[in-house]
Amino acid sequence: MAKPQIVWLRRDLRLRDQAAFCAAADAGPVIPVYVLDDETPGNRKLGGAARWWLHHSLKSLDDDLGRHHSKLVLRRGRAADILAELVAQTGAGAVHGIHHYEPWWREAERDLAERTELHLYHGNYLMPPGKVTTGAGDPYKIFTPFKNAMFDRIHGFDVLEEPSLTNPDDWPESDRLDDLNLLPSTPDWSGGIGEAWTPGTNAAIARFEDFLDKVSDYEDDRNLPSEDGSSRMSPHLHHGEVSPRMLWDAMSRHTSEGARTYRSELIWRDFAQNLIYQFPDYPEKSYRDGYDDHLWRNPNRGHLIESELEAWQNGRTGYPIVDAGMRQLWQTGWMHNRVRMIAASFLIKHLLIDWRHGERWFWDTLVDADYGSNGCNWQWVSGTGVDSNMFVRIMAPLSQSEKFDAADYIRKFVPELADMSDEQIHDPPDECRPEAYPAKLIGHKEARERALEAYHAMKD
Repeated sequence: MAKPQIVWLRRDLRLRDQAAFCAAADAGPVIPVYVLDDETPGNRKLGGAARWWLHHSLKSLDDDLGRHHSKLVLRRGRAADILAELVAQTGAGAVHGIHHYEPWWREAERDLAERTELHLYHGNYLMPPGKVTTGAGDPYKIFTPFKNAMFDRIHGFDVLEEPSLTNPDDWPESDRLDDLNLLPSTPDWSGGIGEAWTPGTNAAIARFEDFLDKVSDYEDDRNLPSEDGSSRMSPHLHHGEVSPRMLWDAMSRHTSEGARTYRSELIWRDFAQNLIYQFPDYPEKSYRDGYDDHLWRNPNRGHLIESELEAWQNGRTGYPIVDAGMRQLWQTGWMHNRVRMIAASFLIKHLLIDWRHGERWFWDTLVDADYGSNGCNWQWVSGTGVDSNMFVRIMAPLSQSEKFDAADYIRKFVPELADMSDEQIHDPPDECRPEAYPAKLIGHKEARERALEAYHAMKD
C-alpha cells in the first residue's frame, strides 16, 4: 500500500482548487494537518479577530473532510518540528503544501525541506510572485504596469476539482479544536462578528454568487458605505476558503467595467505578495527615508498623545465617517474599503501618528488581516511605500462622507447621530451635536496645514 501523504494546511483551508490535496490524494492516503504555530521565529501571531475566524474555518473544513470520511488533525507548536515528527510517526512519504510568502513561512518551509520530503504548490494567488516581470526581467514595484501585465498574461484558469481522498490505516492523535483557544472568552467580544459572518467555503461561494448578480454596478457601489456593494470575499480569500482563481473563473461570463475593477482588486492581492517577496519586512519598515525620524508624533519623540490614538481606535474622533468605520471594525471585524482609506488617512495625516500604529490595530481587529495586503495598503496611504499615494494628498473625511452618501452607514454604527438629517450628519454643527458624541480632535483645516508644514519641514 502507498505511504500516507501529509497535507500541511495554513491559509488554504479548502478542498476545491487546492493543489496540495490533489497531489497528496494521487500519491496515497491523505492526512490533513493544521498546526497552530505561534513559535516559529519572526512569526506574527494571529490577531484576535483572525483567530475567531480561523476556529470556525477549521470547523467548516473538518465538516467538508467528513464528506470524504476524512478528518482534520490539529496540533500546536513550531510547524516544522511538528510536521517532521508526524512524518516519522506515520511513515508518511511526503508533506504537501501550498507556498506561502510571509517571511516566517518561507523560513519554516526551508527548515522542513531539510528534514523531510516537501512538495510545495502554488494556489493562493493568481500567479506566483516573480512570475510576471518587467521587460528587463525585474519584479514590478508599481501597481498599474503590474496590473496591465497580469491582464495580458491571464486568459483563464483550469480550476481543480475536489479530489477523492483515501484514509490511512492509523490516524495520528489530534488536539481538540476548542483546546487551541482561538475563541475569545473573558470577555467574549465576538458577538457582532458572529452576526456579520459565516466562515467556510460553502458560505463564501453562496456570498459570491449573490455578488455576481450585481457586479455590473460594482464600479460605483463599492465606494458607497451605506450600500451592500462589496463582495466581502476578503476574509474567505485570506483564509483560503476559496482561491482567487475560482473567483476569476466564476466571473468569466461578466464583461462589465465593474467586473474588470473587481479583477483588478484580485490582482492587487498578488501585487502585495510580490512586494513582501521583494521586501519581507515591508509591513513593518517604511520604504522611503525621512518619515520615521522627522514626521510622526511618535512615542520615541515624546509627542504621541495616547488619548488621540485611543480615540481613533474607539471611534471617538468627532468625525462621523471615521468613527463609523472604526466602530464597524470593532463590532464586525471588517471595514468598508473606502472608509478604510479615510480612517487610515485620518490617523496618519490629521493626527500625524505613525502608520504602523494603525497597521498593528488592523492586524488585531480585522478578520481579513493579511501581512502583505495590510502593510501594502497602509504604506500606500502614508506615502512611505514603494508605490504609494503622495503624502500631500490629504483626504477630507467630511466631504468624502457626503460625496459617497454615508449617512445611513453613520446612523448604523454611530447611533448617537441617528436622528440627524442627511445634511447635518456628515459634520454635525456644534449646536446640534449630541452631548454623547465628542467634538473633533482637530479641525480639518488645522490638521491639513499642520501635516503639510511637517512634511515640508521634513523635506527641507
